Amino acid sequence: MDQEELIIHPDGGDDTGLDLGAYAQRAYLEYALSVVKGRALPDVCDGQKPVQRRILYSMWRMGLGFGGGAGAKPVKSARVVGDVLGRFHPHGDQAAYDALVRMAQDFSQRYRLIDGQGNFGSRDGDGAAAMRYTEARLSRITNLLLEEIDEGTVDFAPNYDGSTQEPLQLPARLPFALLNGASGIAVGLATEIPSHNLREVADACVALVKNARLTDDELFALVPGPDYPGGGQIISSAADIAEAYRSGRGSLKVRARWKIEELARGQWQMVVQELPPGVSAQRVLEEIEELTNPKVKAGKKALLQEQLQLKQTVLSVLDAVRDESSKDAAVRLVFEPKTSRIEQNDLITTLLAHTSLETSVPVNLTMVGLDGRPVQKSLRQMLAEWIEFRQRTIERRSRHRLDKVLDRIHILEGRQLVLLNIDEVIAIIRGSDEPKQALVARFKLSDRQAEDILEIRLRQLARLEAIRIEQELKNLREERKKLEEILGSPAALRRLMVREIEQDAKQFADARRTLIQADKRAVAEVRVVDEPVTVVVSQKGWVRARQGHGHESSSFAFKAGDGLYGTFECRTVDTLLAFGSNGRVYSIPVSTLPGARGDGQPVTTYIDLEAGSQLVHYFAGASGAWLLLSNSGGYGFLATVENMMSRQRGGKAFISCAPGEMLCKPSPANVPPQAPATHIACVSSARRILTFPIGELRPQANGGRGLMLMDLDAKETLVGAAAYVRSVIIRGMFRGKEREETLEVRSLNNALGGRGRKGKAGNFTFEPSSIDRVE
Repeated sequence: MDQEELIIHPDGGDDTGLDLGAYAQRAYLEYALSVVKGRALPDVCDGQKPVQRRILYSMWRMGLGFGGGAGAKPVKSARVVGDVLGRFHPHGDQAAYDALVRMAQDFSQRYRLIDGQGNFGSRDGDGAAAMRYTEARLSRITNLLLEEIDEGTVDFAPNYDGSTQEPLQLPARLPFALLNGASGIAVGLATEIPSHNLREVADACVALVKNARLTDDELFALVPGPDYPGGGQIISSAADIAEAYRSGRGSLKVRARWKIEELARGQWQMVVQELPPGVSAQRVLEEIEELTNPKVKAGKKALLQEQLQLKQTVLSVLDAVRDESSKDAAVRLVFEPKTSRIEQNDLITTLLAHTSLETSVPVNLTMVGLDGRPVQKSLRQMLAEWIEFRQRTIERRSRHRLDKVLDRIHILEGRQLVLLNIDEVIAIIRGSDEPKQALVARFKLSDRQAEDILEIRLRQLARLEAIRIEQELKNLREERKKLEEILGSPAALRRLMVREIEQDAKQFADARRTLIQADKRAVAEVRVVDEPVTVVVSQKGWVRARQGHGHESSSFAFKAGDGLYGTFECRTVDTLLAFGSNGRVYSIPVSTLPGARGDGQPVTTYIDLEAGSQLVHYFAGASGAWLLLSNSGGYGFLATVENMMSRQRGGKAFISCAPGEMLCKPSPANVPPQAPATHIACVSSARRILTFPIGELRPQANGGRGLMLMDLDAKETLVGAAAYVRSVIIRGMFRGKEREETLEVRSLNNALGGRGRKGKAGNFTFEPSSIDRVE
């Protein structure tokens, strides 16, 4: 079918064909770029998104900055928002106010750009008061963004209605994209730039200006990692941080910082004073409430075993938690242990492992570059582009200033000439009909100088004024010489840039808040008493565990219509594996299984079974136990329990089966106290047997389909394979009754051959259904 065309009839005349697909693609691309560049991503030059830039520039125009060392009186935030919307940002007032609020929050930005008065929210998620109640002005550090705005440093463009001009960037004297970071999401792009310490970033800029060939190791030594507003501790290794800076993307592990307060009578408490970025005290309290008072999950009839276990784990070490945060302490979370005898590390590790006191923080250095394109950049690229921007800014500022200096020198030279011939100048003005042309002709002045002389005041003709002109000319000529040197010498420009960066850093630098100290992630280990148990699994998948070994199978009762699948003598520290028809293997710690009283619980309550699949086999044993895994297609391999274990409730894809194939019962190969198996016996549905040395089959730690165990004819299947030492037992049905036969070494040796052979016919009359090892 031909592509549809959008046919436009402008005046009912000739048709104009426009391909609908191309039009939609172009329109969506324009929209996406508008969102990316116009709303969501910061600019590498000044680190601001458009709405932030417009708010700051609007407040600067309103006189809300720090000028001459004195701060302006703050005004209502509603007044600022109104000016921003009316002049520069034709969007919702709440969006503009939210951006203003964020720039005024010391827990959101490392270096606040707005000094707010009133309720601007809290780190616990409390929102700011309405804009009619709060007041705002620019903070002192914002001078670094705006004080050169009127010195020809950046380009301006018409605002949305063409009534005024707005800057395309702000002339940032430091790379604010790194200092305050940014967070945003656009169409297909997102950014997560962490904040950094001003002194470290300034040192890195100076080092790169002086030596553009600075190595990555030297650069990362100057900027060792992010410096978050709320402090915390980065526990990621230096290599992980360096890789995130090198590629522009990564994830850092950050944890809270705390102290142990000793109390009377040997009591103690844990006090959290700093939290990871994006984590609030309220969020931690909610997580602890969820752990200690869990709710039944949707679609479940009762609490999951993991929920009960987590509840017990937390309550065994934690007695109480309270939030004592106040004006004097921005964060103070107090955790009281169950008893003073509990190890401090046990409480700390449990809290870190199960709450947001330890979390992962993304790093995604995506921003709009110097070329106007949104790109993910490395730390070096960010600094290099900002240095290039700053160099261009200094050049434009110097040229703008030089033009003014030259103009002023030109004016003063004309005035100086007048003062030397004041009587003649007065006579020309009094006697001439066109004094401007007469002055130009007599003293060879320019139109600009002649116009200035005609507008000069009489008081400026005093003798003292001549001295002032001479002094000002001297100063201006010295300034012109310096400006021309800066513009004519790249080395002089770099020296000036370094000097300005160091001056700004000296004025605004502060101590690092976030500690960088590599450490291992906290993992809460559930302490389980190592003791013998017997795991009992029914045919319908109900499971329980009875203490001790040596129980008779006939002593276990089951629900009506159910029966015994198998018993496994193991220990509480071992793992129960459930094998799904889809080839996935699900892991359940034996320690979490219910006791032998009653019928137990369905295995499906411990796992998330994939829709359309069912559990077909089970095994419980130590992580080092070897299993022979096979399928009805005649393929199999060896693997350990540890290879198949997974912490995910959804299990682990491990066994591959072709369409129509089914998983056979797993066979243990070296489960103590049994001796390690030496051979493998395979039985087919055609009553053929094949045995071969176990060494001919290789282990597959990552799973798969395995190697061919037995060559099968068409419509013939493998009913099972067993790893054995001396004998195996074959079970099956004969005339509706269960039958079994034990094969000893002599009979098995008659079927000995190589792996993948057809084997020999067995001398049993019933149809086999499974094969097991016998000791």
